[in-house]
Amino acid sequence: MIYTNKQFVRWDDIDAFGHVNNAKYLTYIQEARFQWSFYEVRAEGEKPTLLEMVVARNEIDYLVPIYDGGLFYDVNLWVESIGNSSFVLGYEIAGAAGTIHAKVKSVQVAVSMETKKSRPLTDVEKEFLSKYQR
Repeated sequence: MIYTNKQFVRWDDIDAFGHVNNAKYLTYIQEARFQWSFYEVRAEGEKPTLLEMVVARNEIDYLVPIYDGGLFYDVNLWVESIGNSSFVLGYEIAGAAGTIHAKVKSVQVAVSMETKKSRPLTDVEKEFLSKYQR
């Protein structure tokens, strides 16, 4: 299953080159990831524990620049793999006409809020993640 989140490109996201600044893409996926890991988990009646994670790696392929602010773009998100204490998410940032502007991968590591160290994913977390595995 793919989760889709609408992200609004603000006019101040556009840089001096007239396109969305590269760093803003990380903001878009972060917002989509939060919406997915908090609201989707809560909708299933579970406590959103996937918030207890850190990003260990991001990888972005910029394919087609976004030139237009003031519009919504889709951030499609799915789970690529699930490990013991980490998982890999895939994303596509797409325009209204279906143009894929960027492909992104991020690695998240679950952390204990008490120790601030990595911890194993729970069975509930793995079950939730597996619903979005592609």
